Amino acid sequence: MVRTIGLVTGGGDAPGLNAVIRAAVKTAVGEYGLRVIGIEDSFEGLLDSTLTRELRPKDVRGLLPRGGTILGTRNRGHFIERTPDGEQIKPEAIYKEALANLEQRGIDGLIVLGGEGTLEIAAEFHRLGVPIIGVPKTIDNDLAATELTFGFATALDIATEALDRLHTTAESHDRVMVLEVMGRHAGWIALHSGIAGGADVILIPEIPYSMEIVAEKVRERERCGSDFSIIVAAEGAREAVGTQLYIDKGDKHRPARLGGIASRCSSEIEQMTGKETRYVVLGHLQRGGRPNAFDRMLATNFGSCAVRAFMRGERGVMVALQAAQIVTVPLAEAIAKIKTVPPDGQLVRTARNTGISFGAPDEAKYHEGKARYTDC
Repeated sequence: MVRTIGLVTGGGDAPGLNAVIRAAVKTAVGEYGLRVIGIEDSFEGLLDSTLTRELRPKDVRGLLPRGGTILGTRNRGHFIERTPDGEQIKPEAIYKEALANLEQRGIDGLIVLGGEGTLEIAAEFHRLGVPIIGVPKTIDNDLAATELTFGFATALDIATEALDRLHTTAESHDRVMVLEVMGRHAGWIALHSGIAGGADVILIPEIPYSMEIVAEKVRERERCGSDFSIIVAAEGAREAVGTQLYIDKGDKHRPARLGGIASRCSSEIEQMTGKETRYVVLGHLQRGGRPNAFDRMLATNFGSCAVRAFMRGERGVMVALQAAQIVTVPLAEAIAKIKTVPPDGQLVRTARNTGISFGAPDEAKYHEGKARYTDC
């Protein structure tokens, strides 16, 4: 019989985490009479003397519009290590210590809020016999088993507003402006915000780019009388002849950090076109602050549905949004692969139809035989 549920938030913070916590606590306590224990600093709170605290409805008042997570979070920590050759391992002693502490605290199972890295750890706990319900969280929107993850819509709003603001200063000064947004392996934020914010070039990991093609797009716009250009680049974008850029290689406890593409693009565009170029790294502004209305609603629905799934006896699953309904999918399916932008998908085609370049070496072929603007 389930009497006590533990809540864990892991990975990068995202707008809506606190809304999930609030909904899970209110549903678990108010509907089912359960006890809820918040585990602080992600799974790290299950090690040593543990960092836990009971969460009651009064403890989650006012959390709906609040960004971040009241439980704190970490990126994997000690539960996944890397060998010198990059292989991931799960230290047996660490998991045994966590399992013993779960038993000592009387926690019957866990609701785990996180992206693919955090849910990979959750899947290991499930394999070891701990009842687990996962909740998808990533502003990158790259979990394949769910149509949307909370935090993405808010991050998209912030990136689009940044592009709106960059447009005015770029046009005023006849400059090229490069905006770097998050997106390690999937370019959803760059693609959506680039279309919504009227970018001229979008660089994403799924479509390797040529710097010469990007520069030619800037020149083409200038020939047509547009003396400014806007470029949005996902941090994980890479040149066709290069690799992704890292600003931190990480270590056995921390994943590597991508970044630097905006700086490189800005420098090379200025050299190749002679245009004054500036760049902005949006960084953690995308993660911080209040969740928008959609993310509050989705996070609340996820939190409540996760508790209901637990009480139905489901184990080793993740709640997911599919066709406007919250369903559950096996954790193994949820973390099997990430959801990337289809290079020939509808949104990419729409972007190209409206004059946006992806800097691909074969970009010209997408316009061959099609009508072009003769007067720009």
